[in-house]
Amino acid sequence: MAEKSVHGPLEAAGDPKHAARATRSAGRKMRSLLLDAASPLFRERGLSGTAITDIAAAADAFPSQITYYFRTKEALFVECACRELLYLARATEQAALKARTPRDYTRALAETVTASDSVAFFAEALTLTRRRQDLAPLVERTIERLHGEGARAYASQVARHGWRSLRAPDESSRRFWAVAIGVILEGYAMGRSPDELCAEMLRVLGEQAKSASDAARLRLVDERDASGSSNEEG
Repeated sequence: MAEKSVHGPLEAAGDPKHAARATRSAGRKMRSLLLDAASPLFRERGLSGTAITDIAAAADAFPSQITYYFRTKEALFVECACRELLYLARATEQAALKARTPRDYTRALAETVTASDSVAFFAEALTLTRRRQDLAPLVERTIERLHGEGARAYASQVARHGWRSLRAPDESSRRFWAVAIGVILEGYAMGRSPDELCAEMLRVLGEQAKSASDAARLRLVDERDASGSSNEEG
């Protein structure tokens, strides 16, 4: 019995399935390390100003590992930008969780998005993808995930607080990110501050939903108007 217990783990470790899992795990870890090292370099220096050797040195890896996992520097750039945008979306949703009114919710979203350069980083990836259509599927998946998760988060907040949304959740999410990308790109070109970008986003977005108290007041006003009209007709 003791002999089996000693050799059991060794046999498991030598199992092909175990080896495959270990290899995949190591691969995911290395990919993550390379992305972590490349993102700040790309954001600081841009695509042309960042060499594969710089990224490898920052990740304590070999340049060949970058080409093995990502094929090209451009593919790594796009994947970094996509990942950073999804990280920003998650942080944005977290920042808005404490909001109690639709207006506070929209402001929390806008403040978080405009305080980061992740949207501008992603816009560079979009421009690159226009010339490299082989990278388009990653961008497409990222955008769909961005809108899908945004719609779910917004729908959850609407249901949680009993708000009356002025648009469908999917439409609200897509509109928010379209406005964010447009305002931030224009603002970066004009040298606007994060506060100015946030104010412009809020102006363009306008009202997204009505709170329960707002909806109740609207119903009361409507009922009064209807009552007044009936009396006049009588």
